[in-house]
Amino acid sequence: MPSYLVVANQTLGGEALAEKVRERIAAGSSAFHVVVPATPPREHATWVEGEARSVAQERLDRALERFRDLGAEADGEVGDADPVQAIGDALRAGHFDEIILSTLPSGRSRWLRRDVLSRVTAMFQLPVTHIVGEPETAGPQ
Repeated sequence: MPSYLVVANQTLGGEALAEKVRERIAAGSSAFHVVVPATPPREHATWVEGEARSVAQERLDRALERFRDLGAEADGEVGDADPVQAIGDALRAGHFDEIILSTLPSGRSRWLRRDVLSRVTAMFQLPVTHIVGEPETAGPQ
């Protein structure tokens, strides 16, 4: 059964990512492990790590519920604030066939400005699918 590592934060609840999950499910039995890097909220001038982890955990909980509602076998974790480190940590703990990386559009994405997509593709020797999505709100929906 193919296993997918899904990495997203602000775009985790977006339709673009949900559509990719639906495509993978339609192709056959599959499993998803969702990692939400605990990146600091952009809207705050100051932040604490606990706040970033709390926001990431809320997003993770909602995403796992959505993925399971789509029929996916899904689990996940809050990861390191650095998405590349979070991916590396997840890959050391499990085997995955593909990384699905969801970011905000170019110009709005801190991850793309930090060249996360190219770094992940070069470092981890796995197929990487890049999804561009819109942000979700941090609070309950």
